[in-house]
Amino acid sequence: MAEKEMLQLCGSVEEIIYRNQNNGYSVLTMLCDGINATAVGMMSDVNIGDELRLVGNWKTHSSYGEQFAFEYYEQFMPSTSDGILKYLSSGVIKGIGRATAKKLVDNFGENTLEIMRDEPERLEKIKGISHDKAIALSAEVRKTFGMREVMIYLEKYHISARESVRVWKNYGAQSIEIIEQNPYVLCEKAVNVPFERADLIAAALEKPCDDEYRIRAGITHIITYNSGNGHTCLPRERLSEVTAKYLKLPEENINNILSEMLVDGTLVSDMFGEREFVFLPSLYRSETFAAERLTEMLRFPPDRITGAELALETFEREKNIKYANLQRKAIVEALSGGLLILTGGPGTGKTTTLNAIIQLYKNCGIKVALGAPTGRAAKRMSEVTGEEAKTIHRLLEVEWDKDDNSVFKRNERNLLDCDALILDELSMVDVSLFEGVMRALPLGCRLIMVGDSDQLPSVGAGNVLGDLIASEKIPVVRLTEIFRQSMKSLIVTNAHKIVRGDMPEITRTDGDFFFMSNENRDKIASTIVELYTTRLPSTYNFSPLENIQILCPGRKGELGVTELNKKLQQALNPPRGKQYEITMPIYTFRLGDKVMQTKNNYDLLWTKNDGTEGSGVFNGDIGVITEINKAAKSVEVRYDDRFVMYDADSMTNLELAYATTVHKSQGNEFDAVIMPMYYGPPQLYYRNLLYTAVTRAKKMLVLVGNVSVLKKMVDNNKKTMRYSGLKEFLERG
Repeated sequence: MAEKEMLQLCGSVEEIIYRNQNNGYSVLTMLCDGINATAVGMMSDVNIGDELRLVGNWKTHSSYGEQFAFEYYEQFMPSTSDGILKYLSSGVIKGIGRATAKKLVDNFGENTLEIMRDEPERLEKIKGISHDKAIALSAEVRKTFGMREVMIYLEKYHISARESVRVWKNYGAQSIEIIEQNPYVLCEKAVNVPFERADLIAAALEKPCDDEYRIRAGITHIITYNSGNGHTCLPRERLSEVTAKYLKLPEENINNILSEMLVDGTLVSDMFGEREFVFLPSLYRSETFAAERLTEMLRFPPDRITGAELALETFEREKNIKYANLQRKAIVEALSGGLLILTGGPGTGKTTTLNAIIQLYKNCGIKVALGAPTGRAAKRMSEVTGEEAKTIHRLLEVEWDKDDNSVFKRNERNLLDCDALILDELSMVDVSLFEGVMRALPLGCRLIMVGDSDQLPSVGAGNVLGDLIASEKIPVVRLTEIFRQSMKSLIVTNAHKIVRGDMPEITRTDGDFFFMSNENRDKIASTIVELYTTRLPSTYNFSPLENIQILCPGRKGELGVTELNKKLQQALNPPRGKQYEITMPIYTFRLGDKVMQTKNNYDLLWTKNDGTEGSGVFNGDIGVITEINKAAKSVEVRYDDRFVMYDADSMTNLELAYATTVHKSQGNEFDAVIMPMYYGPPQLYYRNLLYTAVTRAKKMLVLVGNVSVLKKMVDNNKKTMRYSGLKEFLERG
């Protein structure tokens, strides 16, 4: 939003109610024209007596009432004698108390701060201030107001207040000097400005395009970008080639700098066979540590539970259950050994097997902890097992470090309190999270990993489940038999056909799997909208918000997530007036819209109707907008029984969720799934993406479109290729 559309609030700081020293988030009381007002936002060091100009809007907080939420601010030296006295008396300048502050203001009045900053020798005439102390006081004043100069400098390069805070926090008074020497420091994780923006600043500073700093930042950008696509490493020759094209420089230049980065430890490489692979150090550490810890668990397994077979037979008699051979094998392996991967498709009895393992563990006095990668997956795990399950992040007690990076309180020095850990939906777990689990696992703790190896890999970097299975080092039981009750479901039987590369049964109209043939893109879109908004709700009593989900291979195009969301919103939740909607860069959000959180945010506060409070909203959580505050540019979202307030900044991680990608649906299940079958980017049309979509549906699946596209996806068994090292490190033992 442009500044002219916002309001201004000018005044002096009366009280600092709250300040997060890590990220600069502040809650202040401002004195504005004789009236106290509460202001909230991101800023650098601020002190009582500071004079500020804030730019933002008023919002109403559910607990704290009216607040001025600012997006930009200017900081001025206090200009009145009273303001300067209040400022210096607050203790902001080391070595100055109230008595000294009064002497300074009595002597220099409204010019006190300028004299302290620029003419420290004049301070020496005040009793109690020596030459050395005058110099020290001058340095403190310069430091205190240095941030203002940095912000003004960075503003011309469109660096936000939040980013400026991170710059000042990391580089202090040398910020401008450091940036002018190397603008690419802005790309470092501590500041995290995109490479393209740093490149524009470098161009404005007339830096040469073959500058070493630029090449280093470019190499790091390419390997970091690819980690976002799931790769933990890249072949060296591929990294050099892509970086050279991206920077428009000779590959020789890239290789020379890359060699230096490998020598100084900025990057790490390892040989897999005769091919060199390059890693970010953090991902190399994640994969090597996980491999070492698993190898250690295999060498030193927990004490074997004697009589596992007998315990299982007794359990079967008591529960009047007869497990299939592979299920029995998995249960006995879980009781006998310390490591197990349990995998299999829908209807093969993973849940039944898991429940038996949990109960038999408990019967043996083994303390069990259950975890899953998403909130919905953990909730479903609790429902099917009857035991408490937590997200892995909650299990590991996530918190934030000084650079706003997530860290886990549970680690080698604070181990998990359990004798057995069961992880569900392992296909969704990336290697960094898996490393966190392995670091917190007690010595002798059993680890049971459950997942469907035919589903898509994790959104984050790594191929944990695939690599663990492919290494052939970890015991694996793959359930293959479809049980009789599941054979009645076309969703289940067709999912297994798809995995085998066979065309699913699409001619039947009496089951739970339907194919609606249509060749016309616009008609496919209109059919999907009709199914979602009227036909399925009226025929099956499904709620569009609660029970039905549209899944798309990708985001772009007329039948991609973005356009379908807009069509569905228009049909289901059309405009009712400007006060009921708020416009963001991609979507306009309206009261009653179905939305999804797209990144983990552990700081977002939630409340329940019973007054319970907590924090944390997770990637993939789906909710409904229950309140819009147009003036404050904020929305309230209900996630099941939790209510979360979003400001303009946190709202950037919200998107409409009538339609979402198959990748984003991982870990979720829906009563009904609708999926378009139409031509698109070849890299998105492959077998295990289709399989993942089909297995998200519990009661009904409807495919709408071209049968040749369906066949193309079934035939394309080229799984998402990922460069990773976990398998290699495990095989080394």
